[in-house]
Amino acid sequence: MALIAFFFFTIFFCNISIITSQAIPKFTSILVFGDSTVDTGNNNHILTIAKGNHPPYGQDYPNHIPTGRFSNGKLVPDILAILLNLKKNGVPPYMQPDLPTNELLTGICFASGGTGYDELTSTISGAIPMRKQLDYFKEYLRKIRVLVGEIEAERIVNGALVIVSAGTNDFIFNFYDLPKRRLRFSLSKYQDFLLGKVQSFVKELYDLGCRNIIVNGLPPIGCLPIQMTAKSPLLRTCINKENFDAQIYNQKLEHLLLQLQAHLPGSKILYIDSYAFVSDLINNAQEYGFEETKRGCCGSGLVEAGPLCTRLSPVCSDPSQFIFFDSIHPTESTYYKATDYLLKQLLPKFEKF
Repeated sequence: MALIAFFFFTIFFCNISIITSQAIPKFTSILVFGDSTVDTGNNNHILTIAKGNHPPYGQDYPNHIPTGRFSNGKLVPDILAILLNLKKNGVPPYMQPDLPTNELLTGICFASGGTGYDELTSTISGAIPMRKQLDYFKEYLRKIRVLVGEIEAERIVNGALVIVSAGTNDFIFNFYDLPKRRLRFSLSKYQDFLLGKVQSFVKELYDLGCRNIIVNGLPPIGCLPIQMTAKSPLLRTCINKENFDAQIYNQKLEHLLLQLQAHLPGSKILYIDSYAFVSDLINNAQEYGFEETKRGCCGSGLVEAGPLCTRLSPVCSDPSQFIFFDSIHPTESTYYKATDYLLKQLLPKFEKF
């Protein structure tokens, strides 16, 4: 098994090296904002129950360390940063107290598990709000200006690859499972409310110097194991209504990002179609080497996530055969495939501008 895994990743890295050398621009840095899909450990340093700094999280990370990443190993920003020759060991969290100053220049993560575009989401979870992530980014800008000067700092930020990944928690926390926002908004109006937040967030990133931005759409929320447990516990089928809602939101988001790019000179703003990607993995699981799509690897795989996925939870023998590591978050294997999608299908588009 170890030899097969080594062979697979050798082929993967060889293919990626060919792609990155031919079709993808040389980014100066990688900057990450959003939720637990991209949080590399910021939640370790704040008061929240949404933490991944305990086993079995990180069991396949280098040295088997639970770093706060909500997976068994690396996340997409980590893998991207390594393959783009920006980092050796992934993207560090901004809140890390012993963060070497040189790490600031090649990329940093501001994301926080449990957050969303809606401020109410982070109030419920105790996560770092998206607004606060921007405040930390402004603080970061001041730090790198001191380190390298105004001109070089501007070059680094202008040339950075910026990843924004959020939105799922907003719908789960505020509309589906804890329906506080349903008292005020119809679904369509809530989607528009969130998209207004996205627009403001991207515009502020642009005003602060960011030019190369990719924004993640919603996954098929109704196919998350925890959503099937809540609403289809016996049949364990995807919740079609939630998936349909996600598709409508994504259509609006994609349109919004095109409009933003047209109105922000010099910007390159791309939409990540995570819905289509994850749906393809689920519907054609065996083609991608997966055996399990309806539950996570941790514990029963039905409800465990964050504080419920602990060192006492039994873990599947081979996480690479699971799309999800816990009842919400993907495995490292899924994240490798997502990175492959980004490198082959999305990032080469930056060269076409």
